[in-house]
Formats: sequence, structure tokens, C-alpha cells
Amino acid sequence: MGVMQPFEAMKLARERGLDVVEISPTADPPVCKITDYGKYLYQESKKKHEQKKHHKTSQLKEVKFRPSTAEHDFQVRKNQIQRFLGEGHKVKAMIFHRGREMAHQEVGRAKMERLLKEIADFALVEYGPRMEANILLALLAPKKGTPAEKPKPRTEPSTQAAS
Repeated sequence: MGVMQPFEAMKLARERGLDVVEISPTADPPVCKITDYGKYLYQESKKKHEQKKHHKTSQLKEVKFRPSTAEHDFQVRKNQIQRFLGEGHKVKAMIFHRGREMAHQEVGRAKMERLLKEIADFALVEYGPRMEANILLALLAPKKGTPAEKPKPRTEPSTQAAS
């Protein structure tokens, strides 16, 4: 409709049974629209909902170890960390020391150093490893441009006899 005075826009809106809605107040002159205000609010909420739906949220995942964690369990947890990092999540790796394990913190520290070395291709260490009370912590963030490693499908042994 072009540039017009506010009172003219209000008069025109009243004649049509609509409202004057300010779209961009910072523009010079401010941009307004003659529309139903309820319909405008509904459309704005739909836009925000769509933007939220397509926005990827990152979570903080925790993976816990002990200094006495067995090799297989260590590998399982390492693979979990790699999967979480591949999905874009941050990971808090924690090694809990209990009782007399506190006297030999170097065992836990060696396990943490090994973990950080093995996942160096997937993770950036944001902080750590550091002791907080009886827990050795490291916060890991995903590296840019490293896709998630897909688990390989298991191949069943062939049951056919060779002829």
C-alpha cells in the first residue's frame, strides 16, 4: 500500500475489521502490516516452532570408568564416547576412585591418558584430566568434520557346504 501516515493506516484497518501490526520497528520508516493480529501471532509461533524443530541441540553425556575397569569394558565405553562425539554431543569422561584406589591415582590417570590418546581423532579436550575430590574428569568436545563411525554389520558364517 506504500508509505502512509499512522492514522490513515488505523482508519483503513478499522474499515476492514483488521489490525495494524508493526513488523519491523527499527526500519526507517517502521514497517507495518494490516492484518488480523491473532492470525499474525499464530503464524509467528508456527515459524518459531519450525526453526526449533530443525535446530540441533547438543547434550552433555557422561561415561564412567574405574581404575580397575577391564579391557573389554574399556573398549565398549571408548566406542560409546566415539558414537556420542560423532552425534555432536559433548562427553564428560570420569574415572571414579574408591577407598585405597586413591592411594594409586596414577593407575586412573594412566587409563585416562590412554583413553584420550585413542580417541584423539574424534575429540578435542576442552579441559582435563583433572582431579575433583575422588573423580578424575575430562570434558571432550567433537572435532569439526569427523562423521560418526557406523558399526559394521555382522557377517554370518556361511552354512553352505562346498561342492
